[in-house]
Amino acid sequence: MTYDLLITNASVIDGTGKPAYKANILIKDDTIALVERDTTISYSATKTIDAHGLVLTPGFIDAHAHGDPMETPEFRNFLSMGITTICLGQDGFSPEHKNVRNWMDSVDAVKPAVNIVLFAGHNTIRMLSGTKYKPIPTEKDFSEMEELLTDAMDAGCYGMTTGLEYNPGYYSKSAELERLAKIVGSKKGLIMSHMRNENNETIESAIDELLAQGQYCPVHVSHIKVVYGKGKERAEELLERLNIARKKGIKVTADFYPYTASYTSIEILFPDWAKKPHNYDEIVKSRGEELRNFLKQKIIHRNGPEATLIGTGPYRGKTLAQIATELKKPFEEVLMNDIGPYGAYGAYFIMDEELQEALLKDPYVMLCTDGSPSMNHPRSFGSFAKMIETFVLKKQIMTLEEAVRKMTGLTAETIGLQDRGKIQTGLKADILVFNPSEVKEHTTYENPQQLSTGFNYIIINGKLVKENNQFYNKREGKMLRKTVN
Repeated sequence: MTYDLLITNASVIDGTGKPAYKANILIKDDTIALVERDTTISYSATKTIDAHGLVLTPGFIDAHAHGDPMETPEFRNFLSMGITTICLGQDGFSPEHKNVRNWMDSVDAVKPAVNIVLFAGHNTIRMLSGTKYKPIPTEKDFSEMEELLTDAMDAGCYGMTTGLEYNPGYYSKSAELERLAKIVGSKKGLIMSHMRNENNETIESAIDELLAQGQYCPVHVSHIKVVYGKGKERAEELLERLNIARKKGIKVTADFYPYTASYTSIEILFPDWAKKPHNYDEIVKSRGEELRNFLKQKIIHRNGPEATLIGTGPYRGKTLAQIATELKKPFEEVLMNDIGPYGAYGAYFIMDEELQEALLKDPYVMLCTDGSPSMNHPRSFGSFAKMIETFVLKKQIMTLEEAVRKMTGLTAETIGLQDRGKIQTGLKADILVFNPSEVKEHTTYENPQQLSTGFNYIIINGKLVKENNQFYNKREGKMLRKTVN
């Protein structure tokens, strides 16, 4: 047989966490045809890559990503840091299609540069079903939500996401979430949750709400963090809470982006009574003083106006403190009158480095970006490169084998990607070849949209899409659909 691609003399880190080993990798069509540890055997191949001195790993899998394959199918931000598969439909928001097969077919047609995994968004299901902002759905609402979720799972979604800090998910009660979790479990899916609260004082109750859903299906904490929390010991308290749940039979995991500033809509700063479905202009007129005081205290509690960096709109790249100085008005009035709850996205410097690194080291925590091609946050362009450059090589808080497991095998196993995430005969050929010491993130908070570098060869579905510094103008990603046997 003549293989399509032969990679020789590679130091293989296979995604399981086991030590690296020398092997030749042979690829035929979109599949790893052979992992040959006897590197003296000769094979015939159309193209050969000599990987002497380089490591070979599975393509990285981003457990929590954002973006629209129809708008930015190149996904160069993800590809540049070695990501070959991304998980969309996050934080409770998925494509607004009652029949999501239509959207999936459109993704197939556009041929994205990376593989796409889709989750059904709970917030979107609430809106499509007509439940919208009701605190207590009617039985008809429940029936419609259950039907939409069942159909999405049957179409190939890998589970459901919730975004309980956002509307309309904020209005849902635990009983509703558990009822929907039963459907996810019956379809062998996963619930990923942007939990109801990530603040230090209330995070335990948010975790417990998610763990209750874990009676019915595996559950997963999106972008695990402790806002305002401090120290390694605090991280260990929460990780032990998850370990106790595992001992009771609940499958629970988490993902993590390696930065100490979060990034989301400015609405997160506003009280529920000033957000949709309420009329914001009316709220400003009738409760303006109350809102002004709320925003002032909220920002002070979140490390002050210097700790909020606006990422979109006319004030992009400036902190709330800088904007207030420029406009010569208090920062709370800037928020209330010049930006509003839906006027911008921002980065919020509210996390403790020691605590976050302790979370990252946990064996059940995998990597994500929580980023997109257009998001003005370093995580969108640097997360996976930073994992290698900073946490493996500079800080040495984990081995390269463990870091790769957190970026590949662990993620594939958690999501249910049975044919990706490891270097193994018969699995799909999503593969990276690189020198770890050359991997660099170049992104900053001030200039975030800078691509990572250092991945010599990127292979997706058996096709070479990057060779040294050259990206080939071909998109080889696929819409991945979950099948339930």
